[in-house]
Amino acid sequence: MDKNFDLQKYLTNGVESIVAESLRAVLKDPRETAFMLKFAAASKKASKKRAQSAEKGEHIPPFLIASITSSCNLHCAGCYSRCSSATTDTPPKDQLTAEEWLKIFTEADNIGISYILLAGGEPLMRRDVINAAASVKNIIFPILTNGTFINQQYFDIFEKNRNLIPVMSIEGGREATDSRRGEGVYDMLCGNMEKFREKSLLFGASVTVTTENISEISSDEFIGGLAEKGCKLVIFVEYVPMDSDSEGLAPTDSERQLLTDRITALRSIHTDVVFLSFPGDEKSSGGCIAAGRGFFHINSHGGAEPCPFSPYSDINVRDTSLREALRSRLFTALRSGDILADDHAGGCVLYQKRAAVEALLKK
Repeated sequence: MDKNFDLQKYLTNGVESIVAESLRAVLKDPRETAFMLKFAAASKKASKKRAQSAEKGEHIPPFLIASITSSCNLHCAGCYSRCSSATTDTPPKDQLTAEEWLKIFTEADNIGISYILLAGGEPLMRRDVINAAASVKNIIFPILTNGTFINQQYFDIFEKNRNLIPVMSIEGGREATDSRRGEGVYDMLCGNMEKFREKSLLFGASVTVTTENISEISSDEFIGGLAEKGCKLVIFVEYVPMDSDSEGLAPTDSERQLLTDRITALRSIHTDVVFLSFPGDEKSSGGCIAAGRGFFHINSHGGAEPCPFSPYSDINVRDTSLREALRSRLFTALRSGDILADDHAGGCVLYQKRAAVEALLKK
């Protein structure tokens, strides 16, 4: 990694850009604008906290991913969470309680984390945790959901708590979405979007990018359709294979560049939509930002992991704090070593270098 690269400045600029784009996206909605202005102030305070920690030699990332349940009602083709056994059909065992998650969310607020992505499994199956998240107003919680549990009770929760942003997973049109997620899911998502638009509630879409759908999901027609439905946030998640049979679905470097170029073009066309890409351009960020460089992951049992696609842990937040988790031996070794900046053929470097990560864990 470039020793002169200022990661703290890079991440702060990134967060400020997201806030600015979010404000622009909701300008026509007084209630959303009022909330985003309050969050903008909270985000600046969080950035100062992270900067103060950095001065003491402690790096706090602005993002956290929290997988709050191991349960899901769907069996989506190629699901990384099922492939790694993080999501199962058996009753959950020894999962963090809502009270434990609230403690985590509160500490995250205290140390300067601004965004916590709630994932699973299907996170809306944990209404108790969703309500806990709602109470931490200085943090925005995008909820990565399959959309099948959204009902009137959830619409009421989203109406009262603007820091909760449902982000529904969609794979493209009806054929692409239903073939991966199940028959009827696409129509259900479109119905949800219409209700969100009618209620003037903020929502987003999460799109898994593969070699098979990259042209469709980055097209003017698809994105324009989402914008017409009222979608204000689109997260492109590059597919990460969890076995050799699906490696051909991971976008290549040239396809990733194509996506980057398309996102730039889409931002100029749809100025009221926020576009994000994960893992994004690692070259501009000095390498992968997992393991606490820009974010980290907590699984449903409390294990702190580099990222959802790298399910390795040597510390549990049940037994310690987020600060201690960020200083774990595994995270420290990854951040100080070369793995996160290693060359790799697209996709996820931690997945492709998993043997090296496992070796670090065993040392």
